[in-house]
Formats: sequence, structure tokens, C-alpha cells
Amino acid sequence: MASKYEYKENPHVRLRKEHGPATRENTHKIRGVQESGLQRFNNKLGVGITNRVGTMWAAYLFAALALVSLPGAIQSGNTVTIVAWVAQTFLQLVLLPIIIVGQNVQAKAADARAIATYNDADAILHDAKEIQSHLDEQDTAIGDLLDKVAALEAKLLKAEKN
Repeated sequence: MASKYEYKENPHVRLRKEHGPATRENTHKIRGVQESGLQRFNNKLGVGITNRVGTMWAAYLFAALALVSLPGAIQSGNTVTIVAWVAQTFLQLVLLPIIIVGQNVQAKAADARAIATYNDADAILHDAKEIQSHLDEQDTAIGDLLDKVAALEAKLLKAEKN
């Protein structure tokens, strides 16, 4: 007796193999969006600048740059000028790269989680395929047993009639 079940692979499996895990580097492949040359250039430029500004060395450099104007703000004696220097010069210049550093750390952690999840899903998919193979073998064995039972029933019916 042949199995009535026919396995149909989910189309997502093929896409998953093509794209790999969803990380910062390959999200453009996963989205499936075609980018123009100008968009790719702008994205690369933006990422390049972000990678350079988003370092603690840039934060140190910006802090030193901001400190150049600190004596002038203090010499003015004007509270508004000093507060403006802190808010507009120091905080904006120094906190921007520090925030980007934090976002980069979080993005790397998210990439690591995405890769771990992808690997877990891949293992589960492999196990599911193994289970499917095992079930196919069981279907064959059960079919063979049912055929034997049917043959025995036929012999018993034939024997009862004689």
C-alpha cells in the first residue's frame, strides 16, 4: 500500500537559503527592493560616514574641538552663552558619536541574535526533514503490514468458504 501523503516544500525554504539570516549587511536582499545606483551610493556614503563618526575616537575628537570654544563662552560671563555652549556645542558634538557607538553595539547584538535564530531554524528544518523521512519509512512499513493483513484475511475467507 503506497503512502497517500505527498511532501510539498514551503517556498520560504528556498528564499531562506538564498538570503541567509537577516543582518544589517543583507537586509537589502531580504526586502527584495531594487535600489538605483544613486540610492546604493547614498546608502554606502551614509553608512561610511556613520561608521567613521560612530566611534569613541570621534567623540574624543569632537570633545577636544568643543573645548576650543569653552574659554570664549566662559569669558563672556553670560549664563545663556555658557548654557548654549554646553547644549549646542558640547552635548551635540560629543553625544552624537557616543549614541552611534551604542546603536552599533546594539545592531551587532541584533545581528548575532538573527544569526542564532537562523541557525536554530535551520536545525529545526533539518530535523523536520529527518522526521518526514522517518514517517515515509513508517508509512511504507505500515503499508506492507496492511498488505500482509489483507492477504491473511483473504486466505482466511478462502479457507472459511472451503
